[in-house]
Amino acid sequence: MSGPMRRPDAGLPEAAAHEIPTGREARRFDGQTVIVTGGASGIGLAAARRFAAEGARVVIADRDAAAAARAADGLRAAGAAGAAGAPCDVADEAQVRACVAEAVARFGRLDVVVNNAGLMVVKAIPDLTADDWRRVLAVDLLGAFFFIREAFAAMRPGGAIINVASVHALETTPQAAAYAAAKAGLVSLTRSAALEARARGLRVNAVLPGAVDTPMLWDNPNVRAGLEVVDRAAVGTPDDVAAAIAYLASADARFVQGAALVIDGGRLDRLGG
Repeated sequence: MSGPMRRPDAGLPEAAAHEIPTGREARRFDGQTVIVTGGASGIGLAAARRFAAEGARVVIADRDAAAAARAADGLRAAGAAGAAGAPCDVADEAQVRACVAEAVARFGRLDVVVNNAGLMVVKAIPDLTADDWRRVLAVDLLGAFFFIREAFAAMRPGGAIINVASVHALETTPQAAAYAAAKAGLVSLTRSAALEARARGLRVNAVLPGAVDTPMLWDNPNVRAGLEVVDRAAVGTPDDVAAAIAYLASADARFVQGAALVIDGGRLDRLGG
């Protein structure tokens, strides 16, 4: 490390800044290698920054090669121990295999995979096509499976996999059938993978974010049209989710296996009421 990792929110007013632990006691991922899919923006980028701030070498896997490279450059400029952009379509088995191989070749090991890449198609059920379903399932479910399978082969004991699902896996809204089904499948895959991971000395868990301040939320046609009302005061930040991801990846969560951690500011409690 050439110097301390600067907070990605440096310069924000104190009340708005999300504090990232600094100092020796906060460096839970020194010497470790982390792959974050969909890591060039939103929750993925926040997770990449969090891992880098805690000492990890980070591979940002993203379909947008230029955006992945820019994100990696940003991490290095902020003092990351190591960062690389890797063009990767998670729906393509060969690209997933190549991404994992590149991470191991560049940094010598693989310790954490964050399956964050996601795709949402907003359509009513009568309008959904088979191709819509295939596209969503290929990214949101199969993409995570491909990385889990490769991670099982590449990781040493102590490794961790975190799947970014959604509260839509539990309670959903109209016109989100494919996305909700895929995320529910991802939660189920998390449980199944956790059962097999234990014998390998690995852990698999999931986070289920609610409303988070990302383009996926605000570009949702239902939100834009006012069909789904989002209270801005109840919207979390990507850093909120990144903190939970980092916890599940760390030794602090060594006894957490197959969990589905809801991160929604209590939104589901209100919906359920």
